[in-house]
Amino acid sequence: MPATLDDLLQIEGVTVAFQYSAHGQCTDYRAKKTLSPEMAAMIARYCALVTMTFNTLAGAFTVLSEANWIPQRSWTCTGGDYTVVVGGDGYL
Repeated sequence: MPATLDDLLQIEGVTVAFQYSAHGQCTDYRAKKTLSPEMAAMIARYCALVTMTFNTLAGAFTVLSEANWIPQRSWTCTGGDYTVVVGGDGYL
């Protein structure tokens, strides 16, 4: 059973947890601090775009390397004070 957004928010260090569609629409989110719906929508679009890019790269690298990289299942990005972790079907 996948973790719920509330489950993810209970993990130490997690400040925001959300779900988004493959097209980048924020479908649900929870936050420990104030987060506007507009900001959640922008983050969802960003994560969907990066996920689509990695899916494309995974497919291309599978062909070039003859090693299986698909389906791409998760990615992380760290910078400044934050780390983004995306995995599964849009949980962050």
